[in-house]
Amino acid sequence: MPLPSGMPENPKPKRKVDYANVWAEARSLIARSRKALAVGLVLMLVNRLSGLVIPAMPKFLIDDVIGKNRPELLTLLVLVAAGAAVLQAATSFLLSQVVSVAAQGAIAGMRKDVQAHVLRLPVSYFDSTKSGVLISRIMNDPEGIRNLVGTGIIQLIGGLVTSLIAFGILVALNWQLTLGTVVLLLGFAGSMAMAFSKLRPIFRKRGEITAEVTGRLTETLGGVRLVKTYVAEPREQAVFGAGVDRLFRNIASPITGPSAVGATSIVIVGAIGVIVLAVGGRSILAGQMTTGELFSYVLYVGVMTVPLIQISSIGTQISEAFAGLDRIHELRAVATEDAADDEREGTPDVVGDVVFEDVSFEYKPDVPVLRGISFHAPAGTTTALVGPSGAGKSTLIGLVMAFYRPGQGRVVVDGRDLAQLKLRDYRHHLGVVMQDNFLFDGTIRENIAFAKPDATEVEIREAARIAHCDEFIDRFDEKYETIVGERGVKLSGGQRQRVGIARAILANPRVLILDEATSSLDSEAEALIQDGLRVLRRGRTTFVIAHRLSTIRSADQILVLEDGRVVERGTHPALIELDGLYRRLYEKQYGLVRDLFINPGEEPPEEEAARPELAGGVAQGRRGAL
Repeated sequence: MPLPSGMPENPKPKRKVDYANVWAEARSLIARSRKALAVGLVLMLVNRLSGLVIPAMPKFLIDDVIGKNRPELLTLLVLVAAGAAVLQAATSFLLSQVVSVAAQGAIAGMRKDVQAHVLRLPVSYFDSTKSGVLISRIMNDPEGIRNLVGTGIIQLIGGLVTSLIAFGILVALNWQLTLGTVVLLLGFAGSMAMAFSKLRPIFRKRGEITAEVTGRLTETLGGVRLVKTYVAEPREQAVFGAGVDRLFRNIASPITGPSAVGATSIVIVGAIGVIVLAVGGRSILAGQMTTGELFSYVLYVGVMTVPLIQISSIGTQISEAFAGLDRIHELRAVATEDAADDEREGTPDVVGDVVFEDVSFEYKPDVPVLRGISFHAPAGTTTALVGPSGAGKSTLIGLVMAFYRPGQGRVVVDGRDLAQLKLRDYRHHLGVVMQDNFLFDGTIRENIAFAKPDATEVEIREAARIAHCDEFIDRFDEKYETIVGERGVKLSGGQRQRVGIARAILANPRVLILDEATSSLDSEAEALIQDGLRVLRRGRTTFVIAHRLSTIRSADQILVLEDGRVVERGTHPALIELDGLYRRLYEKQYGLVRDLFINPGEEPPEEEAARPELAGGVAQGRRGAL
């Protein structure tokens, strides 16, 4: 029975945790917080040493003050005990302040580092990874490091130090009694080690499940209109519920481990109590211990045992932190697209002369998407890409934008191989208006200025005017300060598209990408926007993807793609005269208009250029050499 949509049917094989890399990450974190940790360790030692004072008081109280009738020592004992309690409280407060702030700083730093790395990953990585998974890596996984650079590791060290000191005192008081106590505690330590070995993979899996559930929830909320349209709420509830149930089972499964450890600790404490009563009582009767020493011994057993029990929970937290660090390291091990930029040429200026030299590309091995693409787009010209869906148009544009690298051949910009240019320098000269135009949840002003954050008010308004944004912006009460909502949901499709065009105008690029730039516009808005696009294209190397073939009639060259190959090329009139795939696409698109609205023998205005007697230029296709 298949799982609900969105849930993996064949989970990936479990990857072993690379503890060498995890320790390297942990050491790096500890090194960056070493000052706060050093102060924390000093405070912890003072705190734990002051905590050893009060357990020593019963010996002096019972044996000296009461047993030897020395009341003058009582005031001193009270003052020492009060001072130790105050010192312990003060160091506890300071410890939480110093170390907790350091831990939050480390978490913030880790989130920023991971987010910066993720943004530099190649587009192909985002194509195969859910955004919710990446969000979980950035926001959730760093949370665990508070137990490495926060109170967790300090409590671990402090607990061990306290236990060792208490152990020394116990040996001095009664080594035979202490030997029996230690045997029991070693059994407890063994049970904890076994529990931790089983908990680590569970915590790692928890992070993976959380990322999957978060990813699906992100998709559902982002596509809520589609969900409602197709009444898919029950299905999405089922998918989310299945994920939450998996998370619940993962969370519930390790509860048994800590519970067993807790139960074992109760048994061990009880057994230690029995030993103390039996052996301690005989020692007093034999004159080997005083009554005060036995009381102090009992308290020091607690001082030694309690930190060891606390270590069980601290160890669980540190195991969870290691699992998070392992996932973060796995992500950071993915090479960024600009990893080799230091060895590449800088591109302070770009003219925009673009050449494809026998370029082939495939997303999956042996499944070619582009095959032997060659063409020249001179600087300042417009190259249009047309063809059926899946022909490779968007992939070709992705190569121009350096989102992908050719499998064979090369893309040459201004005579230099694009693969040898610094990506950030090159992309400073790009402008793009995508088919799915993305707006951030901010103001119209912020979205237009996204391409140039330091743009002046005059520049922003001029870009908006050219893109005909001002016509609808002026109707809003808040004008340019209008909030557009997530992904620009408060604007119409055409309005979002015009804001995207204004953004590209403001970028003043040398290479311009128009991917269905007028797809969301009605006929009237399209006519207005074409004026802005003509201004934008002037003097720039422009690549246009358009299914509305009427929008690319003025292109300097049109490349017709089919099955990853350029099968025709030329100007609009020449391709119409060629009578190949382009003409069939054109007539298919406008044939319905002619049949329904045009009298026999009459042609729609946009068809005039299709008439053979008006066709000009040179075309290449199946009837000519490519």
